[in-house]
Amino acid sequence: MKTRTTIPTEMKVLMNHIYELNKGVRQMVLFTCHKKFGEQAVQRLESQGIPYILQPAGRQNLNMYFGRRECLEAIRLIVTRPLNQLSPEEDFILGAMLGYDICAQCQRYCKRKCEHSCVNQN
Repeated sequence: MKTRTTIPTEMKVLMNHIYELNKGVRQMVLFTCHKKFGEQAVQRLESQGIPYILQPAGRQNLNMYFGRRECLEAIRLIVTRPLNQLSPEEDFILGAMLGYDICAQCQRYCKRKCEHSCVNQN
């Protein structure tokens, strides 16, 4: 009798990100998963020689940045606190580095900058 091994969705997403990285579609990836998958994800990255940075994301999640070393060096300088605490400029740079739609990033930046400015003026 064969035993079926079901691959968790999180690991399927990770494998797709690795595939895109290896094909040059992406230069850097931000992968968020439950902490219980952290060790397995790290093993997968290390087995392929992919550099990474880990960052807690709340109580149960983990942010994993991986990809080109030069991108990760910039991440170490920019992402020094939880993502929801980044300045509008840091948030914009991170989104651009991750390859997010640049027009959507511009809209997000303007919205966050206005909110940030309005809060600081009161």
